Amino acid sequence: MKSVIFASALATAAAFAPAQVGKTTTSLSAFADELGALPPVGFWDPAGLSDGISQEKFDSYRLAELKHGRVAQMAVLGYIAPETYRFGYDLTPDGSVSTSDIPNGLAAVTAIPFLGWAQIIAFVGTVETYGWFTSPTGVIDLPEDILAKRQTAELQHGRVAMLAILELLRHDAQSLAGLDQGLPHLITGLPFIYDN
Repeated sequence: MKSVIFASALATAAAFAPAQVGKTTTSLSAFADELGALPPVGFWDPAGLSDGISQEKFDSYRLAELKHGRVAQMAVLGYIAPETYRFGYDLTPDGSVSTSDIPNGLAAVTAIPFLGWAQIIAFVGTVETYGWFTSPTGVIDLPEDILAKRQTAELQHGRVAMLAILELLRHDAQSLAGLDQGLPHLITGLPFIYDN
């Protein structure tokens, strides 16, 4: 009887033991040591975009991820800042549109005048073509381990910001469409337990 109890205890403990993860050789292992590959996930490429590509192509993908992350960080800041502060200056020479008149979120898209959009597109195109600021020497003077840590942190912050701006836009679009009542009201309109 004691042997049976002991054996069942071992079997139960073995059932909850962490599974052994074997090393497999795939095309992902070529980029497994790149910045941004962090535990517990490691290098994550569910769409297989890095399958069979060169280091140069991977570097161009990483640069695009970095740019999108920086834009998303600015977008999140631009989405949240007007909720707390407005500069209050005129956007047009005749004073017909002020920054105080521009609504927050997606509603701002239609409120910005055409020349405002032209300026935004010209600025973004200039930065995309010529770059932003660079170091006078072209090299960042930091120890390699600190530089790698900061580059990884910037990738992480950009990834979080990309998710954050998508959620802010989704929420705002849902609110503008009048769908902010919640899913139960959309399904049938029937009263639910929490309705009075």
